[in-house]
Amino acid sequence: MIQRIQTVYLLIVVLVAGVLPFWVNLWSDEEGNEIFASNEIFISLTFYISSLLALIAIVMFKNRKNQFVMNRLNMILNLFLLGFFVYRSLNLSGEISVSEKGIGMLIPIISIVFLVLANRAIKKDEDLVKSVDRLR
Repeated sequence: MIQRIQTVYLLIVVLVAGVLPFWVNLWSDEEGNEIFASNEIFISLTFYISSLLALIAIVMFKNRKNQFVMNRLNMILNLFLLGFFVYRSLNLSGEISVSEKGIGMLIPIISIVFLVLANRAIKKDEDLVKSVDRLR
């Protein structure tokens, strides 16, 4: 059902991945220019895809197994994005002038945490349905 707790978790992922990267800076370059997700097309597309996958998972509430798999794919995408941010931050720290890492680099971690919580709730629902089916 759509009023379950995993829907709330997935809505948080939609908002965090779809809106927050465009308000919070990801990093600042050596000139002091703040880099947002909208400045780089690859990062922007990755956040949009992550948000879209979470939205599709919300709509797939009738098929919990596919919803679980969709969340796993979204977690892999966010891990890939997190790896890119770690690589980028390691490259930024070796510059001659100091550049700042923004709070926006933590957005994939927040998304992964809420996707894990959603998967736990989906698993709990699936176990509940299986236990009821055994009683019939």
